[in-house]
Amino acid sequence: MIAPQTERPPVRSVSDLTEVRARTPQAVALAAAARSRRPLLGEDGRLLIVAADHPARGALGVRDRAHAMASRTELLERLCTALERPGVDGVLGTPDILEDLLLLGRLDGRVVIGSMNRGGLQGASFELDDRFTAYDARAIAAMGFEGGKMLTRVDLDDPGSVATLEHSGRAVSELAGLGLVAMVEPFLSRRVDGRVLNYLSPEGVIKSVHIAQALGTTSAYTWMKLPVVDGMDRVMDATTLPTLLLGGDPSGHPDDTYAAWGRALTLPSVRGLVVGRALLYPRDGDVAGAVDVAARLVHGAAS
Repeated sequence: MIAPQTERPPVRSVSDLTEVRARTPQAVALAAAARSRRPLLGEDGRLLIVAADHPARGALGVRDRAHAMASRTELLERLCTALERPGVDGVLGTPDILEDLLLLGRLDGRVVIGSMNRGGLQGASFELDDRFTAYDARAIAAMGFEGGKMLTRVDLDDPGSVATLEHSGRAVSELAGLGLVAMVEPFLSRRVDGRVLNYLSPEGVIKSVHIAQALGTTSAYTWMKLPVVDGMDRVMDATTLPTLLLGGDPSGHPDDTYAAWGRALTLPSVRGLVVGRALLYPRDGDVAGAVDVAARLVHGAAS
């Protein structure tokens, strides 16, 4: 009888991942158990989280590059670069990506948020059916991660949105019951010529905030993940919950994006950023440079 392996096999580079996954799948659990953890918040009470859960919804595009995120090895290399930069607190991702980063040893001392519902595939007829197809609360707790994130899109003309609300509310309750962060990313959405678009007016975001912050049996562990829109002072006046700002698809000039983030970060309820494509795929290709700018915005000179 072969004894079970109790030590993690070495994973020195991305090229080692497939071999380790094929021969020792238990290495993922071993890496999770061995991961060093940190408090959710540091001394300044702010967070910079790098997001990498877009591919699971088939959303691979960045600006005019429809398949910018198609290469997993390139994405992992960009994530590793980002996670090495001072001022980066953690990462948000689906199991496949977070497990690769675990095996690479890149999640030690980081805040890790598991992405939970990726079923609303971009461009699908069922895109607004944001089903929970990735992490659940129990799995997040078992991995020793700090919380879970759920996309919660509501189309007032789509009766199916009530199921999204129900399932998101249940996830909030389950995460809170385990003492884990429940990060809710709400949008009021609609279909226009077959495409799902989000209402990004201040009124639309405010309404989505009021819907989302009431989900679950308690809001004690709930955080908001909100877009940066005009009138952010009004938006943030709609909630007392700690909020992280999302980056979105970086279509504008980086300087304009950074300025908008900087203004919103001065608002009392805003505690940081959750940004993916704008940092991982910047226009000039300098991932480290883009991450450093975001870290200075979130943490100031201390980063």
